[in-house]
Amino acid sequence: MSDVLVSLVRAWCAVAMAGLMPVVARACEQRLTVIELFTSQGCSACPAADLLLGALSTRPDLLVLSEHVDYWDYLGWKDPFASAVYSQRQRDYAHLLSVRYVYTPQMVVQGAAQVTGSDRAAVMRAIEAAPVATAAVQLSWQEPSRLTIALDAAKVPAPATVWLTTFDRVQTTHIGSGENSGQAVQNFNVVRNLTAVGSWSGGQTEMTAEMKADTWKDGRCAVLVQAGGVGQILGAARCGH
Repeated sequence: MSDVLVSLVRAWCAVAMAGLMPVVARACEQRLTVIELFTSQGCSACPAADLLLGALSTRPDLLVLSEHVDYWDYLGWKDPFASAVYSQRQRDYAHLLSVRYVYTPQMVVQGAAQVTGSDRAAVMRAIEAAPVATAAVQLSWQEPSRLTIALDAAKVPAPATVWLTTFDRVQTTHIGSGENSGQAVQNFNVVRNLTAVGSWSGGQTEMTAEMKADTWKDGRCAVLVQAGGVGQILGAARCGH
């Protein structure tokens, strides 16, 4: 899609979301740009990126997620939100995006580009250049713990993975040791679980996901549709009660 067309689509959706075109607003709000921040409470360079992610979380056109890696835990502070799952996801992105090594803070934008997470100018450029989501994702609750995910037919470059993620809106942690010792660190949209719900090849599809009580924190979750296992984000939607 050309830069001019991308700009027109975003402008159209901005007008819709402002309430001037209510008929199309519902469709536009599903065309989210996904930003994943790979961070660690044990990294002295990360709090600035964490705060930037918090600022971005207020934008309705963005879905931001904080994924805490575990490879800095040896520095003296064990990040309570860190998981080897997110460390591996970051390594997979590094392979996809031809990055020679993993680092924090790193932001991956729409699964298509990566930048230093504390570099606001670079982050904003990456968001502006991000490919527009092409998959329409509709979410509905059939009962309190059962989520239905509906996907309209679309062209898919490769079989896509449908991910369900649950996250906490904000967490404040008082750091007792390590590089950030003595600080009260705020993390936003902290991912607590990332589960593959199914695979999608582009046909009109409906699938369901069960919400486990131990991963359902404050009622916040999202669905990502991603080419391959880790690739370009084709669509995303927020969910909640």
